[in-house]
Amino acid sequence: MLLQPSASVMILLLAAAGASAQLRPAEPELVGMSRERLARAGALLEGEVRSGRVGAASILVARRERIVLQKAFGRLSSSPGAPPLEPDSVFLLASITKPVTACALMLLVEHGQVVLNDPVSRYLPEFTGGERGHVLVRYLLSHTSGLPDMLPENTELRRAHAPLSEFVKHTFHTPLLYPPGKGFRYQSMGILLAAEIVERLSGMRLRDFEAKEIFEPMGMKDSSLGLGGRRIADLVECQEGPGGNRADIQSFGANSPYWRDMGHPWGGMHSNTRDLAILLQTFLNGGSYAGRRLFSPNTVREMITDQNAGLQAPWGLGWALGRSIAWNGFGDLISARTFGHVGATGTAAWADPESQLLCVILTNRPYSIDDGRLLRQVSNVVAASVEK
Repeated sequence: MLLQPSASVMILLLAAAGASAQLRPAEPELVGMSRERLARAGALLEGEVRSGRVGAASILVARRERIVLQKAFGRLSSSPGAPPLEPDSVFLLASITKPVTACALMLLVEHGQVVLNDPVSRYLPEFTGGERGHVLVRYLLSHTSGLPDMLPENTELRRAHAPLSEFVKHTFHTPLLYPPGKGFRYQSMGILLAAEIVERLSGMRLRDFEAKEIFEPMGMKDSSLGLGGRRIADLVECQEGPGGNRADIQSFGANSPYWRDMGHPWGGMHSNTRDLAILLQTFLNGGSYAGRRLFSPNTVREMITDQNAGLQAPWGLGWALGRSIAWNGFGDLISARTFGHVGATGTAAWADPESQLLCVILTNRPYSIDDGRLLRQVSNVVAASVEK
């Protein structure tokens, strides 16, 4: 009988195998995938764009470090004469930003500057009172801190074009929704405090830290927290959801200069399918990509392992896991070890260690319009394309 290697052994083997490899195009059949089924994934997105329900969509699928599908559909914006979308066109990712913020904090853990089981107040002394002393750093990354997703003052702060520092100050004092570590509730403000820890200990803005320590070393040349010096007109326009106050949309909506360049660590990152594939492949490789090590294999193991045992809400450190989260965009055919994230602007990125498959789907239609159904449909087709 053949013995299956443990997850930790698999990560070490992948780290060695992927030490010098990088993503390159290949025929689907060479990596055990069906060309015809992959074509259906592209056709689903193309059909939504042709119908006018989606303005822009881009997809990249890779298996065993080989890109087997990379296509783009639609145009950069709804303006007359807008340029057609290219495979490397850049989208606002929304909450896919969160695991990248977690990556930044985990680098400080590797450097010995942060301990996950320390109370947050050790690094942010203003975060005191009530049960805040029981909020551990790891809770910020697994959505178990008790903090809210958005502040009660969120709309007012955005209307005032408040800087991130104001959001941080309010988060220090906002009421916790439940005892730390005793429940799960998706929360952007925990990620905000994780980013504040990175900034204080590194002495750098998070956007600069990520550029230096993550994007540049990994060759993620089209990624930035905030605009990265680019013009909004050169990036994919976000579609608007139904309703909403017109003045608010223009002032602080997804296409406003304020929101695009705020650099909010829970949703302000810009990137494309290729760069996100590099990040996912780095995790599949145990922390390395193209001969460059970003994380240790032990860091990768912890980030993609459930941190919420007993809460029936599996989550890693920054990464959502498997099929357990109702709002996920990963579909029904991936393994429980799958990690990734979705974003409110209509984005999804996931990787399945069991099949060595990764998929990035970026659209500009808000996730809320169909509750992510299109992302799950396309993900199902992609996962079903694996034949061997």
